[in-house]
Amino acid sequence: MKLFIEPTRKEWSEITKRPTFDNSHLESIIQPVLDQIKLHGDKAVLDFTEKFDVVRLNNLLVTSEEFEQSTDEVSEALKSAIDLAIKNITIFHTAQKENFTPVETMSGVTCWRESRAIEKVGLYIPGGTAPLFSTILMLAIPAKIAGCSEIVLCTPPNKLGQIHPAIRYAAYKVGVSKLVKAGGSQAIAAMAFGTESVPKVYKIFGPGNQFVTAAKQMVNKLGVSIDMPAGPSEVQVIADDNAIASFVASDLLSQAEHGVDSQVILVCSSVSKANEVLEEVRVQLELLPRKEMAAKALENSKTIVLASFEDTVDFTNAYAPEHLIIQTDNYHNYIERIVNAGSVFLGAFTPESAGDYASGTNHTLPTNGYARSYSGVSLDSFIKKITFQEITQSGLKKLGPAIELMAEAEQLYAHKNAVTLRLKHV
Repeated sequence: MKLFIEPTRKEWSEITKRPTFDNSHLESIIQPVLDQIKLHGDKAVLDFTEKFDVVRLNNLLVTSEEFEQSTDEVSEALKSAIDLAIKNITIFHTAQKENFTPVETMSGVTCWRESRAIEKVGLYIPGGTAPLFSTILMLAIPAKIAGCSEIVLCTPPNKLGQIHPAIRYAAYKVGVSKLVKAGGSQAIAAMAFGTESVPKVYKIFGPGNQFVTAAKQMVNKLGVSIDMPAGPSEVQVIADDNAIASFVASDLLSQAEHGVDSQVILVCSSVSKANEVLEEVRVQLELLPRKEMAAKALENSKTIVLASFEDTVDFTNAYAPEHLIIQTDNYHNYIERIVNAGSVFLGAFTPESAGDYASGTNHTLPTNGYARSYSGVSLDSFIKKITFQEITQSGLKKLGPAIELMAEAEQLYAHKNAVTLRLKHV
């Protein structure tokens, strides 16, 4: 990790840059996949699965028997942990339901909003370097609470054509409609266009590699909504001189082990604390099974020493981290001042891992600086809000003349006439 000591504000824009990778070639690779699946459905998905995942499947869907088998293949301890996470995630997301009160904007004119679930949603769960079954909980639970009638989940099979039992168990527990053995851009295309086995969905959620991310962006241009722009995962940790170095290091490494393109940022109040944490990072790194991957991510990562509270707040908002961990004595002072972050973890005993798995908050969050303008996935992500209005005769009599004048000023005379005709009847 590169160390910066009290950098000037002019240097911040360079320091806060994310790792960049040339993805310009991806569209030419993915477009034929989209075209073939749109034309040939299941057959094309199966062919691309054989090409990219090196396994020939007889069918795409996980059977009811495979779902039921997962209950025996997952340990009782892990099932209990998943059940606890389901409970907490359900509580937190259920609390996000909104009740809308009709508003009378003027006498006789009533307006209100109502929520409606997105009927068909598609979830993508990576299955490459790690089986991310926790992401199923983060996406399918709010989809269920919202009332989505069809929840389709795609995840790549292993070389035996099987889906990891924890993924099958989690999908079974949260009521996924269809679990599809397909990954990569072929899975995104199947959900975007629909095939004989995979229903066409209206919105696609979930993380993935560069091919998945590019495919989501491409189908988004064709009218299929996606959750948010996605980039490599990231964390920023703010640590004062009383922060426990081993805790801070573990948080940095828990993010770094996601992938070689992950980024971790450490902001310390002193050089001595920065060096203490970096030494602890070196010690803990050697104990990790994924240490090569984490070490590569650390090459994209930075340590910044900022003694001022104001500078620390401003730097954080400039970086707009996906995850923000604040391990300081005065962490409550940051709450109102943080305006750009995906999810914030407060105090020494609130690791990012809690939000990743089981505290209740959602771990599908904006990366790559998109926390400046995007929220993480929530109940609202699976809901559309529709406005309603009702105008009485007396209400139109009061409001109508203003509408007529405005329509005439815009030279939209049919608009004016729609009011004029009605006013003759009141």
